[in-house]
Amino acid sequence: MKKTAILILSFLIPLTLIMEDGNAQVTKGYENALYKEGKTTSLFNGNNLDGWYVFLQDRGRNNDPKQVFTVQDGLIRISGEEWGCITTDKNYKNYKLAVQFKWGEKTFAPREDKTRDSGVLLHSQGKDGGYSGIWMNSIECQIIEGGTGDFIVVGDGTDKFSITSPVASEKQGSSPVFQPGGEYVTVNKGRINWYGRDPEWKDELGFRGGRDVEKPVGEWNLLECVVVGEDITIFLNGILVNHATNVKPKKGKIQIQSEGAEMFVGKVELTALTKN
Repeated sequence: MKKTAILILSFLIPLTLIMEDGNAQVTKGYENALYKEGKTTSLFNGNNLDGWYVFLQDRGRNNDPKQVFTVQDGLIRISGEEWGCITTDKNYKNYKLAVQFKWGEKTFAPREDKTRDSGVLLHSQGKDGGYSGIWMNSIECQIIEGGTGDFIVVGDGTDKFSITSPVASEKQGSSPVFQPGGEYVTVNKGRINWYGRDPEWKDELGFRGGRDVEKPVGEWNLLECVVVGEDITIFLNGILVNHATNVKPKKGKIQIQSEGAEMFVGKVELTALTKN
């Protein structure tokens, strides 16, 4: 089996990517002389949502009569019935965020027959509901059937929220696709797709692409976001799926979305990355 090593040049995170039969496999070697892993903190205590607050469209903060966000059997259950998020009370920078998630069976209008959809929003700043009356402006790590690991700039249309990534020469629709060694592009709105997103992706319930890294509905996935300086690197189930540099802003709160699909969240752990 032929293996070709490719060095992804980033501001602070050297990553060795190995291509095996067209699928990306990665050795997670982001630690270097400048940074080391520090204390790991659980952002979810398994009992309640202490450290987070709920924000729902048209309801505002901590007004959740339909129990969109609850804790059941040591898990966060996100019903998806209403659009919104849970948001950390604190701001964070320089960390590795590990989120364990799996899809439930329930979906709700207007996405009841569409792909299951959610996301983790990083570097969230500004007003609650500042974007479409639902979320804070932020940089999203998308969680969606067939597209988990996409970047979406949930910005205000200015360069205050933007990312730069190496991308393939051909787009998927209007969206660039992450490709190590590709030409760098900067976006302040829209998305950069993960490297293996199916070009025939359809917004239909249960969609799976031929190169999907995400596991089938009902099985646990591990999403890891490594945030160092101006870089964000996304791993899904141990595989590098996307990378951005020159990220603006460089710190902020963390949000987890509700977008029409039931989802369960197990651990939410944050490991500090500190300078040596």
